[in-house]
Order: sequence, then structure tokens, then C-alpha cells
Amino acid sequence: MTTSGRSSYCAIAWAFVVGLAGVAAVAKETSQVELPPPKEYRIIRTIPEEAQRCISCHATLNGGMVADWAASRHAHANVSCLDCHRAGPADTDKSIGHLEYDKTSITTIVSPKDCSRCHPGEAAQYARSKHANTLELIWKIDPWLNHGMNSDIERQTGCYHCHGSVVTVENGQFDSSTWPNVGVGRINPDGSRGSCSSCHTRHKFSLAEARKPEACGQCHLGPDHPQIEIFNESKHGAIYHAEGDSWNWNAAPGTWTPGVDYRAPTCSVCHMSGVNDVAATHDVTERMAWETQAPLTVRPSQFKPWPAGTNWQEEREKMEKICKACHSENWTRGHFTRFDATIVSYNDNYFKPMKKLIDELYEKKLLDKRKNLDEKLEIEMYELWHHEGRRARFGAAMMAPDYAWWHGFYELKKRCMEIEEQAEKLLDSGKPGKVFEVRAADGDTTKPDFNK
Repeated sequence: MTTSGRSSYCAIAWAFVVGLAGVAAVAKETSQVELPPPKEYRIIRTIPEEAQRCISCHATLNGGMVADWAASRHAHANVSCLDCHRAGPADTDKSIGHLEYDKTSITTIVSPKDCSRCHPGEAAQYARSKHANTLELIWKIDPWLNHGMNSDIERQTGCYHCHGSVVTVENGQFDSSTWPNVGVGRINPDGSRGSCSSCHTRHKFSLAEARKPEACGQCHLGPDHPQIEIFNESKHGAIYHAEGDSWNWNAAPGTWTPGVDYRAPTCSVCHMSGVNDVAATHDVTERMAWETQAPLTVRPSQFKPWPAGTNWQEEREKMEKICKACHSENWTRGHFTRFDATIVSYNDNYFKPMKKLIDELYEKKLLDKRKNLDEKLEIEMYELWHHEGRRARFGAAMMAPDYAWWHGFYELKKRCMEIEEQAEKLLDSGKPGKVFEVRAADGDTTKPDFNK
């Protein structure tokens, strides 16, 4: 063998040895990676006798309830009535009346704590969200509750229907002033907060149902937070109404894919679903860069009544990734640039000047601070941010021009004129504004103990 041949042979041999060493190093490094333990799934294919009795009895008494359950994924996995409703030793809401028919102890309420036995991640995300804590939130800031400006029955049929009640049980009987209730921030007898059936209605608990905008539209509608109306006006909503019947709403969690299963986002896509590399979440507080429902728009972490434990830049990046599943970089950047400018315009041109004017009237004793919402100017200021101000901001965020302009900024201009005209009359006359006896303003002002 020539000298050059030996050199080539040695080079090849050396490369082979180095290659083997590299493979061994990679193998050694891989072997040291701590992989998560494999998931264990166990489905018991039999239904116990006690659960069979539940089904037989309720099929006669409540056929619709059993039909919903029979069509659910729970039923297909043999998750029975008792798996969710069985009462534990510490449950304080055991049904006394049910014991007259069956000696199996059950609870009426299936709380997020109960659901967490099988859905721990979703329950934990939900528990830290603004949804789960919204009853405490409104008690912190809402003048209707804190100043007793509406009646108890108005709260029960209105506010608490969405925000939730503090469910109380005495001697095995529910207090009718707190139950029935499926409010998203309900305080349950076991101490957990919320109701999974707010979005996944019982007893089907449908994933497809919760993915559709109508699930959110149960509460997010009307003059103060018309998200469902705004969505319907937007291009996204137009596409949903034109084509949504053909979309695949039942795709497994983590596999629901834009462009494959659906063509335009719904509320859940933007705020909850897993898209691109953005993980799915049941914490709707995420993905927000602004607190657009507040009087003065601030970053979510700066919202004093309920500061979010998030970084707005990171959450904005998540939302942009959701948009980029269907839109270009330039389109996405342009949209959020406009939205941010909308926030600045609302804060600087409308809310701040009117707030300064109202504060001046309070300082000069021309408005009475003892109660809110019992003087016309207080109502005007409340609706400026709670109605038109929200509509302008929400409309810009969700691309609904009629709500951003005609229901939003146009109405803001009129509202500011009203405030300025009334304020000028008070300042010129030096006479305080009329304090009204607000009708049915006898609601209990005792705050619930949220630290229990």
C-alpha cells in the first residue's frame, strides 16, 4: 500500500471511530434524559349496580338528562352518574331528600373540584382565571353591590346568573336565593370556585358546544360587553355563520387545527385553544395585553382589583401567533398597532378628561360621594366607560367597525357632551346635583367572606 493509500485508510478509520464515539455520546446523553412517566388510563367497562339504579330511575323521571349523558363522551367511557355525584365524607351538600329513594349518598353540585379528579390541568387553569374569580371581582369594584343600588332579586336573576352565587345549603336543602346557579364564578359548598357546566352544559358536557361562540354569548352580550354581537359583525363571524355547520367541532383536544377543522376562529380559538405552538388553556386571563373592560385601560398585571400574574408582552406574542395561523406578519402587526392606538385614544381623549371633571365636582361638593349611581352625572360617567368605552375598545380588538365607531366612539362623543353640559350648569350655579331615590335600591351590602 502506498503512503497516500495508508493515509486515506487511516483517515477513514479515524472518522469511523470518532463517529462511533459521537453516537455513543449522544446515546449516553439521551439515556440520561428524564422522561415523564407514561400516562396510565384505565376504563372500567362495567357500571356498578348503584349507578345502574341511577340510570333506570332518572330515565323515567328525567329522560332528557339521561339522554344527554348517554350521548356524552363520559358515557362512552363508562363514567356514570355516581362517578361525578357520589358524596364524600366531607361534603356539606349531601342530598337529604335523595336518601328517601336510594341509600347511596350523593351531591347535586358537581364542582370543579370534582371534575379535577379526571381533569386536573384544566381545573387548575380555570381556578386561577378571572372567570373563576369573577364574583369576588365584582364585589371588589361594583357600585350596584357595594352601595346596595339594586335589589337582591335583581342580582339573583341578573348579576349572579353569570358571575355566580355563593351557594348555601342548610339541613340538606339549597337556599333558593343562591341555587340554581351555573355562574362562571360560583362559590361551591366544597370551597371551589366556578362551574364547568357554564360552558360545557350538563349532562352532555360537549367539547363542540364549548368551542362555539354561542357558549360565550350566554354572558358576553348586551350594551356593556357585546362580544357575541361584535363577533357576529366581524369577518370571522361572517365566515362562521356561512360555513360553521361543516366544520369539525369534535376533534380531540390538541388536534383542532385551523385550515383543517375550521376556517375562522371563534372565541375559544383566540382565548383558549391550542394553535401553532401556543398551548391550550382554561385560563381566559392569558393572551391579554390590555385590561379593556376596566374604566381606564391598563395592563392586566396593573389591574388593581385582580392583577394578572402574566407578562403582557409574552401574552401579546401568544395572541399574535394565533392570528398568524391564518394571517401574515404584516397584517397581524398592523391590526395590533391600530388596536393599541385605539386604547391610547380612549384613555387620553375620553376617560381621563371626564374623570378629571367629575373629580372636580366631587371636590367642590357639587356631587355627593356617599353613594354612586344616584345622580345623573354619576350614571353618565359610569356608562361612558362601562358601555360606550367598552364597545369602542372591544370593537377595535375584534374588528367590528360598527361597534368601534357608531356604538363606540360616536356615542362617547355624545356622552362627553352630556357630561360637560351638566357639569357646566353645576359649576355656574354652585348648586349640588339632585340626588335621586333609586328604585329597588335595597340590596344587601354585606360582602361574602371569600377567604373561607
